[in-house]
Amino acid sequence: MPVATLGEAASHEVEVTAETIDAFASLSGDENPIHLDESYAAETMFGGRVAHGMIAAAAVSAALASLPGDIVYLQQDLTFEDPVRPDETVRAAVEVIEELDGDRLGVRTEAFVDARDQRVLDGEATVLSLAHGNQ
Repeated sequence: MPVATLGEAASHEVEVTAETIDAFASLSGDENPIHLDESYAAETMFGGRVAHGMIAAAAVSAALASLPGDIVYLQQDLTFEDPVRPDETVRAAVEVIEELDGDRLGVRTEAFVDARDQRVLDGEATVLSLAHGNQ
């Protein structure tokens, strides 16, 4: 299997539902009422329930895993730019932008809610890109 190289890109979509948010809260232990209680969240700056930002970050992880070779996620620098709401689809997009030392690559990472033409996450990651079986 080939390894990821400069210019390689991949994407992954996640449909975010109320059930997705509830499951993530249960899995992570993050039970902030902004994510779980519509009445409470309606009184916040968000005006309603929003998904955990790490759901969009998890879509980035899945997009990275779609790059060629065995990808090992080492580091992520990210900014959450806009909330994701229930019943929106998040599309994560990644692109290899830099060859670093050895098998390491710098990757641009973004996530979007295309239905409202909004970037919700922006950042850069460092990954190892290995040929299959070359750990």
